[in-house]
Amino acid sequence: MSFTSRLKKQIFIQAQRVVPQHQLSRVVGKLAASEHPLIKNTVIQAFKAQYGIDMSIAEQSNALKYKSFNEFFTRSLKDGARRIDLDANAIVSPADGAISQLGQIEQGEIFQAKGQSFSVEKLIADPQLAEPFKQGQFATVYLSPKDYHRVHMPFAGTLTETLYVPGELFSVNQITAENIPGLFARNERMVCLFDTELGRMAVVLVGAMIVAGIETVATGKVKPSGRLELNQHNLFLEKGAELGRFYLGSTAVILFEQDKIAWDTALTANSVVVMGQKMGHLV
Repeated sequence: MSFTSRLKKQIFIQAQRVVPQHQLSRVVGKLAASEHPLIKNTVIQAFKAQYGIDMSIAEQSNALKYKSFNEFFTRSLKDGARRIDLDANAIVSPADGAISQLGQIEQGEIFQAKGQSFSVEKLIADPQLAEPFKQGQFATVYLSPKDYHRVHMPFAGTLTETLYVPGELFSVNQITAENIPGLFARNERMVCLFDTELGRMAVVLVGAMIVAGIETVATGKVKPSGRLELNQHNLFLEKGAELGRFYLGSTAVILFEQDKIAWDTALTANSVVVMGQKMGHLV
C-alpha cells in the first residue's frame, strides 16, 4: 500500500472518531425521511447514479415514485427476485451483501478482521443470553449501499427476545473493520434471539455511520434511548421471512450454538451472497 493510500485510510479512521456520529445520523435521518419532491428526488437520483442501483428487481421500479429516500432505500423486491432455499437442512443468507467473516467462535471470541476480534458477551451485552453461543458458529454479512436492505430469517424460529444496545456509529466497511477494535460490539445494535429446532439462534442488526434507523417486525423502528432495552416476544418466523430492515447500510451477524451447523466451504471472506441463498447446513 502506498504512503498516500495509508494516509487516506488513517484520515478516514480518525475522522470517524471525532465527528459527532449520532448528531450527523439524526440530520441525515431527517433528510432521508423528507417527502418534499425536490429534496427526495434529488437525493434518490444522486444515490442511484452513484451506486448503480438495479431497479429492475424492485417491486416499484420507478425510483421517483417512492415517497421518501427511506422508502426507496428499504424498497421491496418483485416476487421471485430472490428464492429461498427450502431444503429443511439449509441455513440461508439473511440479506444481499458480502461475507465479512464466518466460522467458528473460539473461546467466546468472534473474528473481525486482521487480528481484530470481539467477544460474544460484548456483542449481545448480556452474559446469560450470550452463553449458548460461546463455542458456536458465526457469520457476518455486510450490506453495502447498493444492496437490498431488508434482513430475513436464516432459519425458522420463534423470536423470544429483542435487546436494543446503545453504542457508537462507526462505518462498518472493511477498512474500519480492520482498524477499529471490537467494531461490531461497539456500534449501536438490535440483538434478536430465537428458539429453533437447532437450539438458540441470534441475528444481530448492527448500526453504522449515518444509518438513520433499525427496524424489526416485532419492535417497529427503534428509537435510540441511550440505555439497554430488553423486550420479550413469542413470534414465530419462517425461514426467509422478513425480520427487519436498515435505513442506510450496515451489517447483520448470525450466531448458532456449538455443533449445530456447518458453513458451506465455498464461502469465504468477501464472498457475495443474496438473500435466501444457502450458506450452510445442519450438522
